[in-house]
Amino acid sequence: MNATAILARDRAADAGVGAQSWLDALRARASRRVAVLDKPTTRDEEWRFTDLSPFATTTFAPAMGASPLQLEDIAGLSVEEAHTRLVFVDGIHAPRLSVVPPEHGIVVADLPTARAHHVHAIETHLGRHASIDDAYFAAQNTAALDDAAVVIVQRDCAIAAPIHLLFIATRKDVVSHPRCLIVAEPGSSVTVVEDYVVLYPPGVQEEVHFTNTVTEIALGDSAQVNHVRLQREGNLALHIGLCAVSLGHASHFASVSIALGAQISRVDLDVVHAGEGATCTLDGLAMIAGRQLADTHTFVDHARPHGTSRQLHKCIAGGSAHAVFNGKVMVRPGARKIDARQSNRNLLLSGKAHIDTKPQLEIFASDVKCTHGATVGQLDPDEVFYLQSRGLSDVAARKLLTYAFGAEIIERIPVASVKRRLAHQLLEQTGRQP
Repeated sequence: MNATAILARDRAADAGVGAQSWLDALRARASRRVAVLDKPTTRDEEWRFTDLSPFATTTFAPAMGASPLQLEDIAGLSVEEAHTRLVFVDGIHAPRLSVVPPEHGIVVADLPTARAHHVHAIETHLGRHASIDDAYFAAQNTAALDDAAVVIVQRDCAIAAPIHLLFIATRKDVVSHPRCLIVAEPGSSVTVVEDYVVLYPPGVQEEVHFTNTVTEIALGDSAQVNHVRLQREGNLALHIGLCAVSLGHASHFASVSIALGAQISRVDLDVVHAGEGATCTLDGLAMIAGRQLADTHTFVDHARPHGTSRQLHKCIAGGSAHAVFNGKVMVRPGARKIDARQSNRNLLLSGKAHIDTKPQLEIFASDVKCTHGATVGQLDPDEVFYLQSRGLSDVAARKLLTYAFGAEIIERIPVASVKRRLAHQLLEQTGRQP
């Protein structure tokens, strides 16, 4: 039986689940997809730069039991402006570390709690935007879906304070499958910080772990969502992530994605303009060194007319690091009056670092304005010389220019404390670049 026939069988089976719950049906279908799909390798075009073989001999298992972390252990990870924080440790919800005060117009809860009162909104969106048909890791995440961070912003509610979704890795050889669902109902607005970190006890050396995440974000008509995604895991980690976004009529989605950690990280960001007149702004920064690999794939799907998209992704690679950017913008038939701009700018800090970039445009409609471009280079010697002529050493001049290159993205984060912390971390990392 070929893959198409198996997929048709799966969908037919889902249609007749009877008394089986929708969540059980979703997990069952995902399990069937995992059994059929092959794990990606460099022989697959979409994964040809992301070699997962360093982790082939590692056996990952879910965490057993709750973490002993206390509030004082995570004090340095808090977001000052956030009144609400939902925490998961090694994939397990940690209520004692979470802070969820009641707030009018918004629901922030783990999946079991949210399902008790908002099952319709969850069933409408959970598993509906992130496709598992041909995505092995997304199917694996969905097959393991027992819990999730759920954010539902009710119609016409503007939430001023950011929501902090914190995912902490603490154990060796553990696999976690974090899941996020963010629903912004028509006319609403919210800022969400999705944060992945590693936290080992003092004196304990960082170890290998695997984080496999899926985030689904649905914007209703005229809704606004600011999404900040931070990946600061250990330099031995494997991090795979998918963020699938659906935009309603006249809605606006602004994303800033930062990748600083992990031995191998791969993030896919798929944004569908499902409503007319939607806009999105996608900004990203990957800063890596040593033998790290950071792979970013984006897909902006202009499926309706009068849409606007802006994308700027930057990579800084030192040592023997490898950065990858693959960005596709598609304009569907009939999607007229589209204005799409995509830019990928890359900075090499050593002769051994390398960057692969592949911007793409696929246009099937007329009366559109679409541009894309990519640059790869080193620090400008004239700029280095200018700063040296003003009294800076060669090292200080290069450090300052590298920081300025990355800071352009960090400045676009709409949360001041997160911006300050990342700017400090970026400055530290530029000092450690070879």
